[in-house]
Amino acid sequence: MTPEVPLLLEAVGGSLPPIPVVLMLAVIALALVLFIWEPIPLDVTAIAVLVLIMALEPWTEVDVQAGLSGFQSTATITVLAMFVLSDGIRRTGIISVIGRFIANRYGTSPTKQLGAVLGLSGITAGFINNTPVVAVMIPMVEELSAKTGISPSKLLMPISFAAMMGGMLTLIGTSTNLLASDVYDRMGTEFEPFTMFEFTQLGAIVLAVGIIYLMTIGRYLVPDRGKREDQLTKAFNMSEYLTEVVVTEDSNFVGKSLSECIESLDLDADVVQLIRENAAFSGPVGNKVVEAGDIIVLRTDRESLITLIEDESLGLAPDAVDVDDDELEAVGREKSHPEDHRLIEVIIPPESALIGDTLVSSNFRNRYGATVLAIRRGEQIIRARMDERTLRAGDLLLLQTTNDSVKRFNRSKNFVVVGEFEVPEYRKEKLPIAIGIIALVVALPGLGIVPIVHSALGGMVAMVVTGCLKPGELYDAVDWSVIFLLAGLIPLGVAMEATGTAEYLAAGIVGVSGELQPIIILGLLYLFTAIVTEAVTNNASVVLLIPIAVDTAISIGADPFAFALAVTFAASTAFMTPVGYQTNLMVYGPGGYKFADYARVGIPLQLILAVVTAVGIAVIWGV
Repeated sequence: MTPEVPLLLEAVGGSLPPIPVVLMLAVIALALVLFIWEPIPLDVTAIAVLVLIMALEPWTEVDVQAGLSGFQSTATITVLAMFVLSDGIRRTGIISVIGRFIANRYGTSPTKQLGAVLGLSGITAGFINNTPVVAVMIPMVEELSAKTGISPSKLLMPISFAAMMGGMLTLIGTSTNLLASDVYDRMGTEFEPFTMFEFTQLGAIVLAVGIIYLMTIGRYLVPDRGKREDQLTKAFNMSEYLTEVVVTEDSNFVGKSLSECIESLDLDADVVQLIRENAAFSGPVGNKVVEAGDIIVLRTDRESLITLIEDESLGLAPDAVDVDDDELEAVGREKSHPEDHRLIEVIIPPESALIGDTLVSSNFRNRYGATVLAIRRGEQIIRARMDERTLRAGDLLLLQTTNDSVKRFNRSKNFVVVGEFEVPEYRKEKLPIAIGIIALVVALPGLGIVPIVHSALGGMVAMVVTGCLKPGELYDAVDWSVIFLLAGLIPLGVAMEATGTAEYLAAGIVGVSGELQPIIILGLLYLFTAIVTEAVTNNASVVLLIPIAVDTAISIGADPFAFALAVTFAASTAFMTPVGYQTNLMVYGPGGYKFADYARVGIPLQLILAVVTAVGIAVIWGV
């Protein structure tokens, strides 16, 4: 505790806090507003806060060297390496192989299915980043649903929750654990970073209790949205937005390219397909010159359709009713144009490079050879003016595309293809090597032979040398937004300690908590952290709250490690909303969930784990 603490304690009692504390409180408030509102990406917000802290150096005591310490932090470097390791083992198909085994072995028992997928997601998330774990399991669940009739909604939310809890089995389970360890270590010379298996015992208890809840009480609270409709156009309510028009001989479209025709009109319309005699053309068709008799499949609204018919001399195709999946997929398979036309759904995962772009700015149609028919964002289905919409993590896109493009979507980190469960493209022959590398990365620091950052970097190199990853895949494996988020946030924790802001806020907590027992304060801190994490990122939560938690523990004579651990666990188990954790967001659309579904299932689990975590910490380490 710094020498200024007595003054700070006095300040809380009545006088104004010192200027550095006031400035830091203002910076924290600004950061929280930006994290919640998200006018700019979270990683950009973190860097902006970093720049502000360095600009206020006379008061924050964070110079350029301290400000850039986040980029050279062991947590940042280790997280970077862990992204590579996770991608290396993901490409071997281990989760998919086990998933297919589950589908074949337990296809007739909903209880066994649930238990198997919870065990798979929970245990693997302790050693692989939980985001790719859930990404691989989404199409696996879709295949399981198609085979057995179980609703995807009964499995996807539990899988996300289990992956979050499983991340607490080891230090490398989540980036939050590594960041919490780094923040705790920076609190002073008397504090040491977490070891690989330091909280595994508690993590195993939390995972076991969580699985029991999800298989009993939670099982009845998770909604059953039914099987995904076979007709995706109906699932996205597209009947009024897809139609066929025929180009008449006197149409203004004749002799012009499709892009020229559509772009010259101020209408909300997209060309899905061009059908000419026995051939159909999809994907980028803007350069096709329109001929009389062509049939154009359009995504448009009723008003725009009427305008096209009246002003551009287009007519409804003779048999045009509702354009459905069969209609879109069947055309174009003749010998003159043998490519298969398909409707698929893709999720925009949290690490996608498309987040923040629009369909226009990303040149989506030409880049990926697909037409976006609709966007599902939570409970909202967007079909109008989609080109103007900024893509967000968790968006579910309905696409009209071809088989070749589906393969590209499957290979891209920018998408998770729903319902495409394909094992053959994985490097199954590298599976034993990848498992061996992960085992060494975990075992060496676990036995105290080398620090975690050394083994993680070594494992990253081994993944490339052994061919589990190709050199060109190395940089694509890293979620750079998380790296910059961590690098920008770490100095914020440094500034909170240097200015005494953490002690000031801790003194306020002590004053409010009165004569409560330390274990009660610990449990309340867990719940407070969980609530804060629902509003901001889990990484931001640990940076902001671990310094406060440690200083609170010191003020009441409790164990600082116990309080830091409570914050760490709470920040990685945010169940109450779909936006609290990235895996929740990923299953939001495919599961057909409503916002309130997460609260109904997640709040009881959060309260149970608050008790389990607080009591577990008290029993294992003491408070």
